[in-house]
Formats: sequence, structure tokens, C-alpha cells
Amino acid sequence: MASGSLSRSSTSSWTPQQNKLFERALAVYDKDTPDRWQNVARAVGGGKTAEEVKKHYELLLEDLHSIESGRVPLRRSKLHENHPSSLEIN
Repeated sequence: MASGSLSRSSTSSWTPQQNKLFERALAVYDKDTPDRWQNVARAVGGGKTAEEVKKHYELLLEDLHSIESGRVPLRRSKLHENHPSSLEIN
């Protein structure tokens, strides 16, 4: 496969719909699935390649690791900021 034939948009941007399809495909094609990344790419569509979906997965894992290790603070919701008592348990 020639990487030069890929458009910049297919390699760098993911639509919300593609992300949802990606999440669903990961649930269907687990780590033991033969040709996992080809199957995930096919499920995502939009010209994504197996290499692109694998990289997207690796970035997701990096993000999760950063969150779990506390390097990325969780944002407080607007609801909690505006109405802190709404989340209190009496």
C-alpha cells in the first residue's frame, strides 16, 4: 500500500462518527482477532488504513495511561460548578 495515496484528512482527523465506529469495532475485534486492524479499519471506513487505526488505538492507550496516572486532571462538570449541592448525597 502506498502511503502517498492517503489524503491528509484521512490520516489526521477523525469524525465523531468514525470514533464511535472505532469504539464499536474494538469491542467486536479483540486483541486475539486475526487481522484485527484491517477489520477495524474496514468497520471505521472513511479511507482509514490498518496502520491509522492501530496508531489511533495506541494514542488512546497513551491518553488513558496519562489520565490514570494523574497527569491529566479530570474536568469538573458545569453542572457541578453551578450547582455543587446537586451532587451531594444526604
